[in-house]
Amino acid sequence: MNFQQLRFVREAVRRNLNLTEVANNLFTSQSGVSKQIKDLEDELGIDIFVRRGKRLTGLTEPGKAVHQLIERMLLDAENMRRVARQFADEDTGHLVVATTHTQARYALPKVVREFTQVFPKVQLALRQGNPRQIAQMLIDGEADIAISTEALDRFADIATFPCYSWHHVVVVPKRHPLVGRANVSLEEVAEYPIITYDRDFTGRSHIDESFARAGVLPDVVLTAIDADVIKTYVELGMGVGIVAAMAHDPKRDTELVALDSQHLFEGSTTRVGLRKGAFMRAFAYRFIEMFAPHLSENDIAGQLREAA
Repeated sequence: MNFQQLRFVREAVRRNLNLTEVANNLFTSQSGVSKQIKDLEDELGIDIFVRRGKRLTGLTEPGKAVHQLIERMLLDAENMRRVARQFADEDTGHLVVATTHTQARYALPKVVREFTQVFPKVQLALRQGNPRQIAQMLIDGEADIAISTEALDRFADIATFPCYSWHHVVVVPKRHPLVGRANVSLEEVAEYPIITYDRDFTGRSHIDESFARAGVLPDVVLTAIDADVIKTYVELGMGVGIVAAMAHDPKRDTELVALDSQHLFEGSTTRVGLRKGAFMRAFAYRFIEMFAPHLSENDIAGQLREAA
């Protein structure tokens, strides 16, 4: 038994049993992947995968148990490497943060600047995606930290920590009829075409739920994952926009007005997600503390131990 065999099994599951993708991702041949997996099965005396001819079609019952152990073993191996690096090079390393465009564009710039000043030898990478992609990057070990408003708390392998709450605002051109109107209602907003986030991004579910509770059917004419794109089309007069409050900056968005909208939409909470059982470098904890000062290393580490 060797770690290469374990990685092949793990990658086969992650790649939906497509051995061609496994081979390409691990820079080897498909026949080599098949042989290594078969050698491990022969050594263990069980079939890990169900086969139809040469194709893998699923995990056997013992294979499911073996897969869980493999995930644990490879995570522990990575934790050992991280522990070693922690004490050998405390302020040197890599940190990958997976997040959405909204967080990367509006919530993280000051944190990133501070972090790079404090830890100049740490290579920081921001990887963007939708919330499910972000969660999967964390689970697959491709990211150390995930930051998102949606989805993270739906995965059993991820421990989440609330960072801050925020709300949506309605943005309109500065000469729009809704400007200056007090206590704007959802019915009034829905009189105009709506431009807002794609369904998987930035609290969109809360927007839909608010309209549904009010019995109002909005005419959503355009969606995007990027608040800057939404604001651009609002400026063009294509409709009213609904964006995260942090995405509206009066100094920059001089052609737009944000209406008082806190009474219209339920608040949203942005969370940090960490993979359960993963060892975190000290500078990773510092990044989280810079982003959410109420989340201390001791509290996070304690909850991770309990969740493992």
